[in-house]
Amino acid sequence: MTLTAHRKIAAAMFAALALAAAGAAHADRLDDIKKAGVVRVATFDAYPPFGFVDAKSHQTIGLDVDYANAVAQKLGVKLELVSTNPANRIPLLISRKADLVLANFTITDERKKEVDFSIPYFATGTKFIAATGSLKSPEQVSSLRVGADKGTTNEQQIRAQFPKARLVLFDDLPAQFAALRAGNVQAIAQDDINLYGLLAKLKAGNSPDAARYEVAPFAISHDYQGAGVPKGEARLRDAVNKALQDMEADGTAQKIYERWFGPSSDLPFPRTYKIGDPQTS
Repeated sequence: MTLTAHRKIAAAMFAALALAAAGAAHADRLDDIKKAGVVRVATFDAYPPFGFVDAKSHQTIGLDVDYANAVAQKLGVKLELVSTNPANRIPLLISRKADLVLANFTITDERKKEVDFSIPYFATGTKFIAATGSLKSPEQVSSLRVGADKGTTNEQQIRAQFPKARLVLFDDLPAQFAALRAGNVQAIAQDDINLYGLLAKLKAGNSPDAARYEVAPFAISHDYQGAGVPKGEARLRDAVNKALQDMEADGTAQKIYERWFGPSSDLPFPRTYKIGDPQTS
C-alpha cells in the first residue's frame, strides 16, 4: 500500500471519528430523555396559580406543573421539576439544565431566535394592577413608575408602547407587589391571570390589600404561552405537541384548567382558548 493510500485511509478514519463525535455531542434530546427515564421541566415556584409552593405540602404545584406532569406521562418518563424565575427560562434550556420550560412562557419572535416552542396551551394578556381607582386608561401609563419582571414580554410591551414610563425591573411577582405596597412603583405589569391570582390570594387571606388594589380595566397585549424547547430539537418539540393535542382530545387539558380556573376554584376565569384554536393577534 502506498503512502498516499495510507494517508487517504487515515483521513477517512479521522473524518468518520469526527462525524461520530459530532453526532454524540448533538444527540437527540428526546432519546436522551427516554434513556434517562426523566424529563427535567423548569417551572415557576412563586407565581400562583401557574407554579407555586403549596403551604401545606411544601410541594410545587400549579397549572404549568400539572401540564408538566401530563407531558411526562405522555412521554412515558418521570418528571423532575427545576425552579426558575422569568429571566432564567432561556438560560436553563441553553445550558441543558432543563429539557423543557413550562412557566407561563409567552411565544415571541425574539425568543424563537434562541429556543423553540410547542403549540400554545394557554392564552393571556398584559394588564396592570394599581391602587383602586387610580389607573383607568392606557394614556396614564406613560407618566407612571411601572414595575415588571426582567426578561418578560410584559417588560417588552412597556418599553415598546410606553417609552416615557419609568420602568423598574424585578425578579418575580412578590418583589413587584412589595414595591407597589411600599410606593416604589405606582403600577405593576403582569399577565392578567397572574394579577387576578394575586388578588384572589389576598382575598382568601382576608388581607386589606385585596380592597386597596385592583386590576386596571384594559389590556395592552394578547399573548400565547407554550412549552419552551431547546433550539433544533424537532423530535422533542413534536412529541410535546402530540402530548398537548392528546390532552385536549382526552379531556386532560380541560380538567387541568378546571382545577385552577373553574367555577369552584379560588380564581374562576372562563376558558377562552383551547389547544389547537386559531391564534389572533
